Amino acid sequence: MDNDPGSVKASDINDLHSALAFLAQIPGQLVSTQVEVDPYLELAGVYRLVGAGTPVAPPTKIGPAMVFEKVKGYDMPVVAGILACRKRTALLVGSTPERLMFDLIAGLERPVPPVTVESSSAPCQEVVIRPPFDINKVIPPVVSTKLDAGPFFNLGLLRARDPETGASDVTIHRLCVIGPDRLTVSITPGRHIGMFWSKAEAMGRPLPVSVSIGVDPAIYLATSFEPPTTPVGFDELTIAGGLRGRPVELADCVTQPVQAVARAEIVLEGEFRPGDRADEDVLTGLGWAMPEFPGYLGKAQKDLAVLHVTAVTHRVRPILQILVGPGEEHVTLSGLPTEASIYRLVEDSMPGFLKNVYVPPAGGGKYLAILQVRKRSIYDEGRQRQAALTAFAAFYELKHVILVDEDVDLYDPNDVMWAMTTRYQGDLDTVFIPEVKCHNLDPSATPEYNSRLPVPGVGCKTIFDCTVPFALKERFLRSPFIDVDLQKFLPPES
Repeated sequence: MDNDPGSVKASDINDLHSALAFLAQIPGQLVSTQVEVDPYLELAGVYRLVGAGTPVAPPTKIGPAMVFEKVKGYDMPVVAGILACRKRTALLVGSTPERLMFDLIAGLERPVPPVTVESSSAPCQEVVIRPPFDINKVIPPVVSTKLDAGPFFNLGLLRARDPETGASDVTIHRLCVIGPDRLTVSITPGRHIGMFWSKAEAMGRPLPVSVSIGVDPAIYLATSFEPPTTPVGFDELTIAGGLRGRPVELADCVTQPVQAVARAEIVLEGEFRPGDRADEDVLTGLGWAMPEFPGYLGKAQKDLAVLHVTAVTHRVRPILQILVGPGEEHVTLSGLPTEASIYRLVEDSMPGFLKNVYVPPAGGGKYLAILQVRKRSIYDEGRQRQAALTAFAAFYELKHVILVDEDVDLYDPNDVMWAMTTRYQGDLDTVFIPEVKCHNLDPSATPEYNSRLPVPGVGCKTIFDCTVPFALKERFLRSPFIDVDLQKFLPPES
């Protein structure tokens, strides 16, 4: 990169370029390569080993973000892994791994609405490409595996307006390039853009949409919130504004009556047209889409909405930001807002009882949550399971909840497993909630896996109560070492 790191602070970050300049100052958080890489299979194969993280199949690890300066056939660098590490994500928003969830809650509770800037001052429109064009010739077509349905954009931030109310919303969806100016858009039922699309189609009208790619990391975090925390009509960009303490800048699109993130690297402008559908694997017919967050290839979906791209705009020297998944980056994007939402909901119903929440990589950011509780009296017994039920009620995708006490480090899997080993008896401390709605991408939530299940996406939610009964607390005290000043005995650099 040609960024001069200087003394960039987290508070200075307002786009991808400034985020990279910030990371370049911090040892171990950003690497760059001048070796030419093929966007077909090779690029994803490289980052899998560098820093994709769980649940990517081993060998993988949590490592630095990586810039591929020379992409075969293209004059556009590609960056992967910006958010593929909880510590790096915290640094980018001026937080810490432990405080990050609480800072997201603060951003949610002190929203700052976005503002519109003139197109002349919007970096995303420094270059405007109008039809005819071929997206795959403008932007590197990154394909992760030989079974992928095609090139995907998996960090495209879709923005549209409710055709009835005019309220704007943003969500991230996977987009597969199926033609020179056409993409399928996978919209999970209940997502707000999908509701807008359904309304517009019922009216017989197209739905204008913008797709912003490569933005301030705070925007990606904020826009990953879901209902019930952010209901229909709630603009998640206000959370990013609250997190940064300043508004997100938007610009009017060139060919569509909708807005895009002004400081994005790349923007696709387009529209959903009534009745236009396509299968996700229309180019391959293999039945697969792309690697998904549970750690498996996602099945290609049928009859998806098609986005007709009417313009591509970008910076003079744009950087394509991608997510190599399934992996740690997806866990960060989906898991952090889930943590914040669970904490907020439980805190509202039983103030002071829930100390912390962690959604670890093993659950892909959606399936597994660890709840740390504080029992203050015998009358708190049982409330830990009520907290788990509250989390399940709010997030149907959540499958397993592990409950631990406040003396357990919920970020340390060994400490959590220690609690399960010494504070848990399977026949007493397991609560099964069978045959309820779970996530459609869970390969074990199918009638083939369990003949009692009526349809895919229905499964069993489970509570693992690894907390000590309050009446027995004295028998479960951890070894009482004293606190010491370690700097007296070891040099600071060690």
